[in-house]
Amino acid sequence: MASLGGIIGSGWLFGSLFAANDAGPAAVFSWLIGGFAVLLIGLVYAELSSMIPESGGIVRFPQYSHGSLVSFIMGWAAWIGYCTVTSIEAEAVTQYANYYIPGLYVGKTLTPLGILVSAVLVIAFFLINWYGVRAFAAVNTRLTMFKFVMPVLTLFAFLLFGFHTRNFEHFGGFMPMGSAGVLKAIATAGVIFAFLGFRQSVDLAGEARNPQRDVPRAIVVSILIGVVLYALLQIVFVGALTPADLKAGWANMSMSSPFADVAMTLGLGWLAFLLFFDAVISPAGTGIVYTASTCRIGYALAQNGSWPRVFSLLHPKRGVPYMGMIINLIINLILLAPFPGWNKLVGVVSSAIVFTYVAGPVAALSLRRTGREMNRPLTVKGMGLIAPVAFIIASLIIYWSGWPTTGEVLITMLIGLPFYIYFYRRDKLPAEHVKAGIWLVIYLIFMIIMSYIGTFGKGELKLIPYPLDMLVVAAGSLVAFYWGVNSGIVTAEVNTAVRTQNGDAGMSGKTAHARA
Repeated sequence: MASLGGIIGSGWLFGSLFAANDAGPAAVFSWLIGGFAVLLIGLVYAELSSMIPESGGIVRFPQYSHGSLVSFIMGWAAWIGYCTVTSIEAEAVTQYANYYIPGLYVGKTLTPLGILVSAVLVIAFFLINWYGVRAFAAVNTRLTMFKFVMPVLTLFAFLLFGFHTRNFEHFGGFMPMGSAGVLKAIATAGVIFAFLGFRQSVDLAGEARNPQRDVPRAIVVSILIGVVLYALLQIVFVGALTPADLKAGWANMSMSSPFADVAMTLGLGWLAFLLFFDAVISPAGTGIVYTASTCRIGYALAQNGSWPRVFSLLHPKRGVPYMGMIINLIINLILLAPFPGWNKLVGVVSSAIVFTYVAGPVAALSLRRTGREMNRPLTVKGMGLIAPVAFIIASLIIYWSGWPTTGEVLITMLIGLPFYIYFYRRDKLPAEHVKAGIWLVIYLIFMIIMSYIGTFGKGELKLIPYPLDMLVVAAGSLVAFYWGVNSGIVTAEVNTAVRTQNGDAGMSGKTAHARA
């Protein structure tokens, strides 16, 4: 429910419109390709989370395989991305709530009143998580069940009352923007953003009863459900549009509340009312989920020794990283101001969080060499092929975000390095951790250069034509991948895990966190 609750959020309310803007009817391919890509990445994390079921696993996995530099860069990216998602979901709730309270959203931005309402929502997400993982689970499970019902009801309603097959042939044809539009939609229209929620179960693994069994199941099942649901929603959305909606062309189609607006056009007032109500519930549920995950990312970074120790402080009664939650709350509120709209944030966040995917494939294959003695409840067959393909796919998704979005995100990752240097010197972290992470810094620089000279985005040089630019990104990514795999080291965390499973050490980090 945590993973599915993260997947079914504001993505289903806005993603179909923005994907159609970029790719027309062919946007359904964007959902299928994006879902398949995330599924490959999900298989990597399924194996890792069964081996290392700790809170904030996305940060802990590279700590086991490469040490503090790689884990810090990944954690820095994840923390920035996760913080921002909470703000995105609050803004999505407010944008749809404008139906009930006019004046919250004008044009394409929130008004000052809308930003204030979003701030109140962010505080509400915080309070639900403040009372611990049990309170979070109780609220999230009920919200997710309701969130799943509404998209399914919308599917059947649009099919029965307003589906026009001509929309897939006229108005520029099935693929009016070509294959480049399909690929662009994956990164910038909310496709990848919608699937990002699968990792919520990974981040919460340290508090699961049977993480070795349940977390891999949660990852795979939630992604598969999400792919089917979003692809069908895209089909019925395109089919339900009227000629008036498409008179300005796919790229210029604009709606403040896509599915609800179409429902009202079809005369389905009852469905529009339910959609506006669900549009408040769905993003709110996802906001609650990401609020839970964000503080656990900070907790994991602090456990690694490359983040302020205050983030690792646990509430004596509720067991949550309470100081991290308070700091994250302040940041969430600040982020509401510069990005007053859903589509203003989604491309940046997608790139930031997808960037963190690149560490998983490298860590998975590296640990098969450096951590072969570690307990491995789940061994994914074909990892030697899945891991490099997943790495290349993650790199392409970042690249498809286009300049300047990619530049902003990747440069932000490099800006985090001075913070790492401070913690490196403060705690006298091992020098081999730096050597094991050089590949990632070079990879970051390579992706920034490719984004600037490639063909996706605005203001780029276009020195390498499409699709040759994609081949160059794939080739460079493959070099970085195998460099990263061969840079893996036998870390102290690996040695501790082996001793623990052999009964020669104290309780594991997961057990310690659960007891705390």
